[in-house]
Amino acid sequence: MNKTLILLFHPDITKSRANAALAAAARQLPDTDVVDMQARYPSGQIDMFTNGAAEAEMLLGASRIVLQFPVQWYSTPALLKAWQDAVLTRMYYVRADTEGARLTGTPLMIAATAGNVAEAYGPGGRNHYTIGEILTPLKAMAHRCGLPWHAPHILFAAGHLSDGALADAAAHYVAALKRFAAWVPVPVTASPSILQNEGV
Repeated sequence: MNKTLILLFHPDITKSRANAALAAAARQLPDTDVVDMQARYPSGQIDMFTNGAAEAEMLLGASRIVLQFPVQWYSTPALLKAWQDAVLTRMYYVRADTEGARLTGTPLMIAATAGNVAEAYGPGGRNHYTIGEILTPLKAMAHRCGLPWHAPHILFAAGHLSDGALADAAAHYVAALKRFAAWVPVPVTASPSILQNEGV
């Protein structure tokens, strides 16, 4: 098995330029599956047991995972949080031995688009916080689940790119995915399951 699974969390990919272009470029890579999660769950609702079983099977069939999404109000789209709540809670608490333990060690990369220019993200910029700081909850999730954290791939000023710049961005994404596929992380283990400390 040598498959990259890209879970695309965009509220409406038909209205996207940047994420649509990145996803289309990624689909041209061999051994790469791009899944439009909004199309999969148009209501935004994910059931931990029925849907969660299919999601767990999909994750466990991948060699590496990419979460692709637009940064919205310094966070992720709502469906990504719903997916975490249903799928990861199932895998790491309800079925930790049979599912979570098997997913542990699967590399994770974040591929995010941001609306402003890179200089806007930081103490001296309009958005004050760096992209790394904004992604901290996802990095904590990866740590908790034992998913080796690869350097994120960020596309800035995503809504303001010319056609040429967008084509270049798609090519850079493909290159980043190839580097990710070749990456050999240091083995990690999932953090201990302590339900009362995590509000489950």
